[in-house]
Parts: sequence; structure tokens; C-alpha cells
Amino acid sequence: MSAFTASAVVADLRDRIRQFDGRAARDRAVLPFGVPEIDGRLPGGGLALASLHEVCGGGNDAVEGAAAMLFAAGIAARTKGQVLWCLTRPDLFAPALAQAGLAPGRVIYVEAADEKSLLLCFEEGLRHGGLGAVVAEVARLPMTASRRLQLAAEAGGTLGLALRRFRHMKEATAFDQATAAVTRWRVSVRPSSSLPVPGIGRAQWLLELTRCRAGTAAEFDVEATDAEGCIAFSSRLADRSPETQLGRFGASA
Repeated sequence: MSAFTASAVVADLRDRIRQFDGRAARDRAVLPFGVPEIDGRLPGGGLALASLHEVCGGGNDAVEGAAAMLFAAGIAARTKGQVLWCLTRPDLFAPALAQAGLAPGRVIYVEAADEKSLLLCFEEGLRHGGLGAVVAEVARLPMTASRRLQLAAEAGGTLGLALRRFRHMKEATAFDQATAAVTRWRVSVRPSSSLPVPGIGRAQWLLELTRCRAGTAAEFDVEATDAEGCIAFSSRLADRSPETQLGRFGASA
């Protein structure tokens, strides 16, 4: 048996064990969102740090893709240390990362020639152990690759964010296929909040937690990432009854 095959078998066994026993996820260090309604849905009260997480936009367009990018940037901004950002398309608007709390001096960019090379950079960055987070813009994430990334995140103690960027609808439908990621998030743009004066209020998102190992799926109305990398529970729910609010961030299948 080759070393690669043996590694894949071990990864498969570890993933299956976690599916039956959620205690390992609960024991990991976590990164809280600071929003009780969200943290209460996550094992341990936040995103598991030494783990792989997936993020995508709610639609196959630039606007919702940008929202997903800002969500990932806000998470990375709240970690400690340098952030490795891997991509294949040189269209990332760096000033937007700064607006989400991720200062330019903290980001190391890697532009890979193709997705195979990008996944290798992603894995090496996670395994390095000296980074706060690694973000990789990927269209496809096969189960075998995701297991290797999860193992690398555990070995390096690093937060990994697979930012799914789809070129066409066939790739977008692949987002529903199973991977070894601990959580999976979908970010959809909603109308911004109203202001008492002419102007545009803080952006609003529908944030869907579509998969959570050792947890439950849910969806939340939130205000978009601010300059500190934080999201907030939407003010739109402030005047709703508790029953109505529960319907919004209750579990979804």
C-alpha cells in the first residue's frame, strides 16, 4: 500500500469516527463569532480553529461571491498571525479585505497556475503551523482532497477556509456534495438596512450554516462584516416576537 493510499484510508477512518462521536470537535479550540445566536449552534461555541471550513456565495454571481469573500476575510482577520491567501484568478480586490479587518500587512498572496497547484499550496500552508489562517479560492473540492486538508489543518493547528468560487452552474451544484469540512456556510446578499437620511446602510446577509459536524444546520439574518472582522445579529429582528425570530435561525434540513 502506497503512503498516499494509507493516508487516505487513515483520513477516512478518522472522519467516520468523528461522525459517530462529536466529542473531538467539542474539545478543539474555537474562534467565536461573538454572536450568541450563531455561537450557540456551533460545538464548543465557535469555529474550530484546527479545522477546514467551506464558504460560498448564495448565487453564481460576483455580488454574492464578494459577500462570501468578505465573510471569509472577517473570520481570518480575527485569528492571530499572518494569513495565507491562495488563488488562481488575479481579481481579488485587496482594499476590501482591509475593510473587513484584514490589514494588508497580514496577508501573503499565492497565485497558483491551476487548482491542483492551489490545493498543494493550501495543504502546505495548513501544515506549516505558523499561520493564523489559510484561505484558498477553489472551484472543486473532492472528498479525498478535503480529507488531506482537514488532516493538515489538525497537524498544523491552523484554521482553513475553502472559499468556493464557481465558474459555471455545474461546479455550483458540486457544493452540495459531501466533503470533510467541519462546517459549510452559504452567504446571500439582502437589502441593506434603512437610514434616517439618504444613503446606504450597513450591508445585510442571509447566512446559512448548511453543514455542521456534531451540530445542526441553521440560518441567520446578520449585518455584514465590519472593520474589526465582526458580523452582528441583524437589527431587523429586534422588533420581532421570539417565535418569529426562532423561525429564522431555527434548524434547517
